[in-house]
Amino acid sequence: MTEPHEPALDRIRALPSWLLNRASARGRRLLGEAFAREGLRMPHHAVLAAVADSGPVAQAELGRMTGFDPKDMVGILNELQRAGFVTRTPDPADRRKNAIALTAEGRGCLQRLARLGDEANDELLGALTPAEREQFTALLARVVEEREEGPVG
Repeated sequence: MTEPHEPALDRIRALPSWLLNRASARGRRLLGEAFAREGLRMPHHAVLAAVADSGPVAQAELGRMTGFDPKDMVGILNELQRAGFVTRTPDPADRRKNAIALTAEGRGCLQRLARLGDEANDELLGALTPAEREQFTALLARVVEEREEGPVG
């Protein structure tokens, strides 16, 4: 007896990689829309969070921490500095380098972005119970433990 034919697209749509890609795209869209309400993007959030955790921090180290290309990092920092969220001053340890620090406005912005991010993630995982969300997040963390290094945002 032969097995019933499974449509090729149905098979692809059932693959974990396909589903993760779709979930990731939806999550990025939701976060992008949420952060846009503050006039910012996901890389801004990642850089603000990294500076909050490590600041003042050398600009080059910040790039290594977040995985952003140095040219992209310059643009992100220029935008954050223009908005008054970070300061860029000569590093006292090496005056050839810039030290990046968060301003009070930057801390407030980071708090707002965190709240918006939580709301977007709540929407993303809205079909799951709290216990399922916890389990899902733990399983995803295990899947990505061996991830390749790349941009945080």
